[in-house]
Order: sequence, then C-alpha cells, then structure tokens
Amino acid sequence: MSDLEIGGFTVSPGQRKTIRLPVAAMYTHDDLSITAQIIRGRRPGPVLFISGAIHGDEINGVEIIRRVLQHRALKSIRGTLIAIPIVNVYGFLHHTRYLPDGRDLNRSFPGSAKGSLTGRVAHTFLTEVVSKCTHGIDLHTGARHRSNFPQIRADLDDPAALAMTEAFAVPLAIDSKIRDGSLRECAGDSGIPVILYEAGEALRFEEVYIRAGVTGIINVMRSIGMLPRSRSKKPPAGPIVSDQTSWLRSPDSGVLRTFVPLGAKVEKGQVIAVVADPLGTTETPIVATTHGVVIGRTNLPLVYEGDATFHIAQYGRKVGKVETQVEKFQEQHQPDEDTPFKPDAVSEAPIA
Repeated sequence: MSDLEIGGFTVSPGQRKTIRLPVAAMYTHDDLSITAQIIRGRRPGPVLFISGAIHGDEINGVEIIRRVLQHRALKSIRGTLIAIPIVNVYGFLHHTRYLPDGRDLNRSFPGSAKGSLTGRVAHTFLTEVVSKCTHGIDLHTGARHRSNFPQIRADLDDPAALAMTEAFAVPLAIDSKIRDGSLRECAGDSGIPVILYEAGEALRFEEVYIRAGVTGIINVMRSIGMLPRSRSKKPPAGPIVSDQTSWLRSPDSGVLRTFVPLGAKVEKGQVIAVVADPLGTTETPIVATTHGVVIGRTNLPLVYEGDATFHIAQYGRKVGKVETQVEKFQEQHQPDEDTPFKPDAVSEAPIA
C-alpha cells in the first residue's frame, strides 16, 4: 500500500492527517483554501470521499462529517477516507449558496485552474480529491425555506451507485440522471460512483437527518469493504426507488397553510394546502395531481403565484410500503433525550 500524495502532502498508511488545499488568493491578501482530513488504514481498500457544503448554506453535512470523523468504527478502517466538511468555504462563511461570482459550484465542474473563483474551487476539489478516489458521498439539503425528506439521488443504472444507495438505507431514493457541470457528472466520467444524500433545510441542523446521514455513511463504508460488516443478522431495508418527480406550484399569491408533512403519502385529488389572502376572503386549494410521497416542501408561509410548494415523488403501487418505511425511519433515528453524550459513537445528545 503506497503513500497518498494530495495537495503537496504525503499521507502514509496508518496515518491521520489534516491538510489545507490552497485554491486562490483573495483581494484581502489572504488565501482561500479547503481543509480536508485524511484517514488511512494500514490495509488496502477503497478510497472514499465525503463532502459537505458544496452549497455553502447547506450545513447538515458539516455536522454529519464531524460525527463520522469521531466514530469508533474508523479504528478498523481499510483503505482511505478523505473528509471535506466545507467545500465552498466562502459560501459557508457568508451563509450563502454561491461564491462571489454568483455561480453555483455544483454546476461548474470540472472548473479551471485559471478561471473564476468558482471554477478554481471546482478544479482544485476535482483534481486534488475526487480524482484520487474510488467512491464518493456528497451531502446536501434543500434550499433556504425549503426542506427535503432524507433521500438518495444517484444514477441507479450504475451498479456501484445502486449498491451504495441500497446500503445507505434511507427510505427513499430518486433515480436522478446526471446534470451538466455537476460533481456527479465529472466523477462518473472518470468511473467514480457518487451518491448524493439530500436531507433537511439550508442553515439548519436537524438531528434526525444528521443521525441518518452518519449511519448511512458507515453503512456504505461497510458495504464497500472499508469497515467490518455489521454484526446484525438483519440487513437494512433498501430504499423504494422513484424515477419520476414533480413540483406543485401555488395557484395564487397569499398565505400558505400546509396540511401534510414531509414524508407523507398523498393521493391524487387530495387537498394538501390552501393559499389564502390576508383578509380571509378567499382560499385557493393546492391539490395533488398524482399519488405519491412528499419529498420536499416550502417552509415559508408566504407565496407568490407560481412558487414551488410541494415536491412529489411517484411510487405507483409501492406508496403504502414507502409510508411504512418512513414511519420506521423516524422511529429509528429519533433522538432519546435520556441518552448520554457519546462523542465516539453514532448517537449523540440532541442539538438544542
């Protein structure tokens, strides 16, 4: 097992090292850099990256990665884990999705060493981290004022991505084809399977979704041979896959009253919200146009006509099974307030 060269640093088997990857000079005379922690086992195995905050305001992944790095299972690691909690450092510092040039980092790969700041971040991350890996897990949330129910998005025609998706063990998966300029596209072009975990809302820590993310990453590491298999004889239930989703948009402007939570089953023709004017003289229903499950919704109770309000995934006859899976998922990851703080385990005290 040879040394790993990354960002001008050498990490040998058995070492754990934190490194800074310089990206570009800022006009403040400071340098923008990405911090990564690398954990190498003494035995050969896959090289997995886990990344958070590619969109700088999507912070659930930062806490997920922090907890994974404290997990006691890493003492038995094979291969290499490269953890990058904050890819978009500028966006993270300024509570924004984008970089200063207004570009979306996850639509800017492969980037350029001589391009804009966004292009340079994309280029550095791709060449110094992703290109050295065999697998990847990218952590995201919904946008501001919009929540996503925990789900995996991946190109499920790729057998390796499908196996990782099944191992992650959240109830829902979306067979999501690759978008131009995305990290998944560039990694896939190099034969590196990447799955994307979507859960929660921007600028929020959400305990249930964080716990599910930590568990999911450890599950994937076990499935690809980086960690010993679980002692549990019962394998985790695989996700129910949808390849068709659609957004319901507000039929009017006004105050939104929502009747269904994330993860809820809805039926075609069901009234799932109403939009009312502030004087209470009108109420316009928002009606589900298909059977499915709510995988995303707005949290902002003020909407304009045409605003996206509910994201519905269609599951056909499997909708009832999804409902059962969602209930089990909530019960499994719900924090127990009587559980003591354990910094080296998956379970932690709930975030206040």
